[in-house]
Amino acid sequence: MEKPRFITLFLAFLRLGTTAFGGPAMVVYIKDLAVRREAWLDEPVFNDGVALCQSIPGATAMQMAAYVGLRSRGIPGALLSYVGFGLPAFIFMVTLSSLYLRYHHLAEVVSLFAVLQVIVVALIANATLLLGRGLATKPFNVAIALLSALLFGLGVSPFLVILCGGVLGGLVLRHRKAPEAGKSRGELFHGKPVFIILFFILAGLAGAYLLDTVFFRLALTMLKIDCFAFGGGFAALPLMLHEVVNVRGWMASTTFMDGIALGQVTPGPIVITAAFVGYMVKGLAGALVATCAVFAPSFLALIISAPLFDRLKGSSLFLSATKGVFAGFLGLLLYMTIKFAILVPWDLVRIAVGALAFIALIRKVDTFYIVLAGALLSLVIFR
Repeated sequence: MEKPRFITLFLAFLRLGTTAFGGPAMVVYIKDLAVRREAWLDEPVFNDGVALCQSIPGATAMQMAAYVGLRSRGIPGALLSYVGFGLPAFIFMVTLSSLYLRYHHLAEVVSLFAVLQVIVVALIANATLLLGRGLATKPFNVAIALLSALLFGLGVSPFLVILCGGVLGGLVLRHRKAPEAGKSRGELFHGKPVFIILFFILAGLAGAYLLDTVFFRLALTMLKIDCFAFGGGFAALPLMLHEVVNVRGWMASTTFMDGIALGQVTPGPIVITAAFVGYMVKGLAGALVATCAVFAPSFLALIISAPLFDRLKGSSLFLSATKGVFAGFLGLLLYMTIKFAILVPWDLVRIAVGALAFIALIRKVDTFYIVLAGALLSLVIFR
């Protein structure tokens, strides 16, 4: 396979990131770029990357961008691809957050988010449905999901809920036969670069603490969220809701819903909502701190786990624990759907809008167009 130049990797993923609507659906376009058009990777290696990125914390599309860079040009290539793919989302989100902070009290903006909050409920419900399709066929998974939703509703930390799901999955399902481990794709782990990245993360935390304890709490919160965000970007939302609204009290649930809506207007993963949170807490600097923190652990996890994945995918303990974690997240998303639905002042119009949005999502209409249609509809209905 031909090795791309570093600047080529960065610019290719920067261009792709400007149109990265649809979250995990962007994996198809990343494959088209890396396998079909540029031939940086062959298809079996790319498919291994998809399996890996779905098994570790973080937004799947962002992780796949880094994986392509890692396989083609090592850790520097992974970092450039990761930053290039995520940079447009950050710029868009900061711009929209600034406008939101300045104008969200205006009647027109209030009416706009009256519709967008309904669409957010449909989005979370659809994410719950998509995750549940592969898990709800097993009674054990359903039991973990319902137990997780109940525990979350009772105020138990979602991080503890996720850990319990992984432990239960590992204990109950471990006897299931795992696929045979494949041959190694080659050693990618280099201790020195990994320790350098870890050093910068810790140094950033120390610097944030010395500069302003709010920056430190913001960074630490987002780092913790990303460490547990198995199952893609939507998996981070219940954790972020818990930390930002319930624990820290940085904003109301309805404001957080507005941030999720803005995250759907921007390209890139839904977890870019972290930039909105950071901007609301500490302006542009807060948005930068929150964004770096919410992506750093999953990037490090990819770098460390890529050379080990051939062994991990042959481990029954790893696979069963992962299933338990995903079932736990299913319960958290179910609770989040119910919580957000309760916050909406439902009437016949909102019920109709929510139903239409949910049907459109099921039929795989691009999320961007659903949000855009909702925004235009709000100008007509709620003006």
